[in-house]
Amino acid sequence: MSIEKLNPFFAPTYENFPKGRSIGLVVLRTSLSELILRTEGTGEPMCREFVQAGQTDKQIVQRLVITKRKQIAPERRKGREHLRAQDLLRLNKDGLPCSLNTNAPCEMCIDCFLYGFAAGGGGAQKSRIWTEDAFSILTATDTLGDRTINAIFETGTMRDEKGNASTALNTSEYIKPGVHFLDVVTLKDVTADEFRYILGNILLTSRYGAVSSRVGRMENQILGIFAGIAELPSSLELVQAVHDRFASNQKPLEHPLDNGDLIEATQQTIFQWTNRRGISLQLSDQELAAVIADVDRHWSDSEREIFLKRLDEAYEPFRQLNETKKAKGKKKDAVEAGS
Repeated sequence: MSIEKLNPFFAPTYENFPKGRSIGLVVLRTSLSELILRTEGTGEPMCREFVQAGQTDKQIVQRLVITKRKQIAPERRKGREHLRAQDLLRLNKDGLPCSLNTNAPCEMCIDCFLYGFAAGGGGAQKSRIWTEDAFSILTATDTLGDRTINAIFETGTMRDEKGNASTALNTSEYIKPGVHFLDVVTLKDVTADEFRYILGNILLTSRYGAVSSRVGRMENQILGIFAGIAELPSSLELVQAVHDRFASNQKPLEHPLDNGDLIEATQQTIFQWTNRRGISLQLSDQELAAVIADVDRHWSDSEREIFLKRLDEAYEPFRQLNETKKAKGKKKDAVEAGS
């Protein structure tokens, strides 16, 4: 048993039009180092929101947030690293390799087909990976610290050759190591290989947020995989339900939070989700482990190249169809110009 149980919810091939197939992932993201998540420059506060503590606990608390783009951008770049290594990023209309945030995507690589694009010329592809904000279990007060940054001289100390001490450059907030975020990701009408590609990106990405060359280490764990015709409950609903479960079990919600207790509370919470309208399947622990092993095997050194090229070739019929449409459009324009 690998991922065969999900076959009824996979698209057999890439399709332009949605057909209501949904696969939901429950992801636990845990900071393994200091982490900086903000939308502005140095010195700005961390991303956070005032929300209700639980579904029964009506207290208003401030939770840290990993915004949608802060999650998907590094995972998308991780996949593109390997596409680039296999020369699978195609040329755009300007004859340049497909690049993010350049307003000129190639529109035909694996990344464009899956994660979508919006080109200035009017072309667009909606992402089939639906994300939302991931919320911390604990409050911002419990999980934030301040760090003062000093200038270091060439001697490796904070004093220059004359013995003068350096001044503090700034004081910045950071998220402490060991902070947990719960996230729900929805995959729409994906094929089995697209599913493996997306999961591989999530599991292999290890750096998030600002200054990721120095801080931002994070571990991603898949705690549940569901399938059906509807989305799972939101990340916020999940966090609030887990908060209430900790309270009902009289377990302390304080940093550092026990990883095992959190996983147990989360799994107890999501176990009831198959009773919700539109959700018909949850993989068991053994089935989930088999899926992760299947993904790891496809991303291994021995199989990665074959896997990525097979996925790339799956889009070839659509590429040929698109080229035919473009050729007909150019011929029509030429005829109209000559008349």
